[in-house]
Amino acid sequence: MLALKAENISKQYRLGQVGTGTLTHDLNRFWHRMRGKEDPYLKIGETNDRSSKGSSEYVWSLRDINFEIEQGDAVGIIGRNGAGKSTLLKLLSKVTKPTTGKIYTNGRIASLLEVGTGFHPEMTGRENIYLNGAILGMTKKEIKRKFDEIVDFSGVERYIDTPVKRYSSGMYVRLAFAVAAHLESEILIVDEVLAVGDAEFQKKCLGKMGDVTKGEGRTILFVSHNMAAVKSLCNKGILLQNGKLLFNGGVNDCLDKYLVSSIDYTKSKVSDITDRTGSQQVTFSDVYIEDQNGYTINSIFTGQNLKLVIILNCVSDTENVDIGISFHDKFDDTLSYIYSGFQNHYYHLKKGENKIVLLLENFSIFSSLLKIRGRILVGTVESDWPQQALLEIKIEQGDFFNTGKTIEIEAPFLIKGNWS
Repeated sequence: MLALKAENISKQYRLGQVGTGTLTHDLNRFWHRMRGKEDPYLKIGETNDRSSKGSSEYVWSLRDINFEIEQGDAVGIIGRNGAGKSTLLKLLSKVTKPTTGKIYTNGRIASLLEVGTGFHPEMTGRENIYLNGAILGMTKKEIKRKFDEIVDFSGVERYIDTPVKRYSSGMYVRLAFAVAAHLESEILIVDEVLAVGDAEFQKKCLGKMGDVTKGEGRTILFVSHNMAAVKSLCNKGILLQNGKLLFNGGVNDCLDKYLVSSIDYTKSKVSDITDRTGSQQVTFSDVYIEDQNGYTINSIFTGQNLKLVIILNCVSDTENVDIGISFHDKFDDTLSYIYSGFQNHYYHLKKGENKIVLLLENFSIFSSLLKIRGRILVGTVESDWPQQALLEIKIEQGDFFNTGKTIEIEAPFLIKGNWS
């Protein structure tokens, strides 16, 4: 059975104004509606691209979105900032109405879109549990039955009779999530509010959401920039880009598509690095990373098979070229390095441009930001040593052990062993 269905939904906003626009525009809409014609302003407007200046005063935050979500699915909604994720959740939560299209729901919806939504700052935590629960559709009897469980989960028992205006943002979101998570709804919608909580509470929330989908068979829509959390919690994925639906399907395929299609990616400007040492007989011209399918990516998972593509430029035909690559964390501390000469692999390069590929199987380094540096030797003579990173790339926790789940580890390396 379907839990949610979105049918050609779009959302249009007018920039710089409250509401839909001027009185003239509203009268024009009314006149068209009286004559049985469509809204004239639906034909105008630009794509939702926050990084560029537009010429239209109308913008489409979402445009022609279609998808179906089955009961019991855990769906991760991903995309860059400004892609339309939060707008989509507000439409599905019925906080706002779509400009065009229809949304069909089957069951009660609980949503947690912003920290402390529905909380009154002058009221205590206890009073706000009853208030927030009532706003979310819980009966007083239902709240009373779950009250102790909600307080225990939130971890703010000591302050439960203190006005919430004295709570920290972390305590706010703890209490708000605890109420929403314990509502007996068929659909739970959660925005990126979990980022406010500490690591221990985030883990607790993800565990609770996992129990909700797998144990109780409820549907979850989860927006997050934590790809590891999306991968471990969700079985389906929706990818948005500039207000349009780019992909809807399995979570692994969705994450792969997100990494490939990220428009933040630009090839490293290695050729622009001027601070170099060496003879410059052979130099780095470009460096980038491809996945095993040959797509250029700007973010990788631990356990992924990667190709480090190195473009070299030679002044003339050169023999005995030894290529070194080193890996560093965000603080520039060395994690590891490798030279082709370690494996007795010395290159004979032709004059001009040469392409070298280093295959990195089951990538085991984990660092939130990985810096890749390089060095070239011709024989024992240094040819090129750029004094800054050739490439910087994000690393996400992935399914390194092929068990269907990610492993949280506070170390720069993962080790795979054979147990007996």
